[in-house]
Amino acid sequence: MADNEKSTPISRLLDLLPMEPGIYVFRDDAGRVLYVGKAKSLRKRVMSYFRDSGPGIDNKRIARMLKRVHDFDFMVTSSETEALLLESNFIKHHRPPYNISLRDDKSYPYVAVTLGEEFPRVMLTRKSHRPGVAYFGPFTNTGMVRKTLDLLGKVFPYRKCRGIEPGRHSGTPCLNYHIGLCMAPCEGKIDARAHRRIIDQVIRLLSGKTEGLAGQLEVEMKLAADDQNFEKAAILRNRLKALEHLVERQQATALGVDCMDVIGVYAEGDTANVQVLQVRDGSLSDRRSFFLKNVAGESETVMLEQFMVQYYNEAIGYPPQVVVPLGFTRAGVVEKYLSEKKGSHVDVKPARRGRRRELTRMAEQNAALALRHDQLREQEQKGRPYRALSRLKRELGLGFIPTRIECYDISNIGGEHAVGSMVVFEDGVPSPSHYRRFSIKQSAGPDDPAMMSEVLARRFSRKRLDSEYGDASFSARPDLIVLDGGAGQVSAVTAALAAIGEKDVSVLGIAKRFEDIYLPSRPEPLRLPRDSEALALLKRLRDEAHRFAVNYHRRRRDQAVSNSILDEIPGIGPARKKAILEYFGSPERFLAASRDELEAVPGLPAKVAREAYAHVHRFG
Repeated sequence: MADNEKSTPISRLLDLLPMEPGIYVFRDDAGRVLYVGKAKSLRKRVMSYFRDSGPGIDNKRIARMLKRVHDFDFMVTSSETEALLLESNFIKHHRPPYNISLRDDKSYPYVAVTLGEEFPRVMLTRKSHRPGVAYFGPFTNTGMVRKTLDLLGKVFPYRKCRGIEPGRHSGTPCLNYHIGLCMAPCEGKIDARAHRRIIDQVIRLLSGKTEGLAGQLEVEMKLAADDQNFEKAAILRNRLKALEHLVERQQATALGVDCMDVIGVYAEGDTANVQVLQVRDGSLSDRRSFFLKNVAGESETVMLEQFMVQYYNEAIGYPPQVVVPLGFTRAGVVEKYLSEKKGSHVDVKPARRGRRRELTRMAEQNAALALRHDQLREQEQKGRPYRALSRLKRELGLGFIPTRIECYDISNIGGEHAVGSMVVFEDGVPSPSHYRRFSIKQSAGPDDPAMMSEVLARRFSRKRLDSEYGDASFSARPDLIVLDGGAGQVSAVTAALAAIGEKDVSVLGIAKRFEDIYLPSRPEPLRLPRDSEALALLKRLRDEAHRFAVNYHRRRRDQAVSNSILDEIPGIGPARKKAILEYFGSPERFLAASRDELEAVPGLPAKVAREAYAHVHRFG
């Protein structure tokens, strides 16, 4: 097999692939979908990518993709034809960057609600991936979606204008305001909170929660008529008719076209996998896979009931049907729960025959395959730190695996408020309870090697003092010391350790720019491969030590700033100093405060506030 298979965890997942037809999904290290493909035999097709004679040899596009592939999953189908349809739906839904893109393929339409905007819009779109946007669909009939949006616009007076900000260039309300279809947020005639309540009603309707909306409009219409506001009553009457028409259309659509979730589960020992097949407009449009832990001792019914409550609590809308496994005995309870949350009936029941039963079998089969995939991936994740440590041992020529690694960093500005940090990784993972901080005592200016030497000398002095009864972290002996720095730090620390009799501790430095590794025994730096697990571990150590040091440095600097200025201001004692810092949250915000803001501090007299303001600004 090609090097690509040998150097990634994928090689350990390939043996799980079945010979059945289905689709496969390649993902990058962030879980993003890179490519969706179909196969008559999943095992043969996916393994072909990682052979020396595979498609990545002659195809540069595939070769580039394979370099980014970090993981994959798959879904078994009952036939190659079904795999073809599912592949098409997955590509339309995820839009992977390495699949062939047809520019004239309009895909399926969605109704989008731009919740991330101050005054959200409701619109038709063919994209379903923007953050801060709620999507409803996909739908197959674009004309029906447009009619639905037209009716929605008549029922609910949300803004219809384009753009993130409401309004026109002319600065005057558009026709929609004058005919009662918009409340003119562009003119401040409705605030964001009131407009959001209208949008919440739209979402309720799009989610199928129609109960109560008609009654609410009827009450408002009668109140308007009683107040002899007949114009408003007429507008509300028209909205009520449009709402009734819209509900009828939705009910007809739900009855005529399959829209359902099909759930399958497979449990083994302490783990389980649940598959949710999403059927929309009669087509299998997507699949969700969930890995469950700590399920030992729970029946499948209890486990699935808990899963469904959590899953649908987080969902924006529910389908009118949920198909569950045959052995699920709590369907009635879950059906009542989901129906109450949705505001309309949700049918929850098993399927005993026909297309729904076929989909249930498919979900259960894929749950069993996915669980083995999940278990192997978890083993892979648990084994990754050990592999990194083993690789580090080989790369550094150590005689043992470094189970306890300590990493040190210095943080200061021009030598001021200098601090050191010590972070500890045990068995390749962080051990925060063993982290320690140091306040640098020497004051010879910004001399990082000297500061690093001081920290290490103090650390090993504490080791001797605490070895019997003291600090658990200081009393432990490190297998490897990592320094955030280059040759200067390594040389200084090695000499400092030798001076106190600690000559047999392994030390290395890792520089930031090129990730060079500096060892006392090598005149030239060592460069590990960029994809090396050993290098990744060292970088994690360095970055964690840097984070820990910087946080401590900022805290000391803030304390120094507050002490040096607040303590010098007449009339400010410990209680008022505490009140000021609690009010502003940080010394920086106090220093930037206006006089009015200072006078607003609880318990601070106006005269003292003015004196504090004058004192701060006398120092620029």
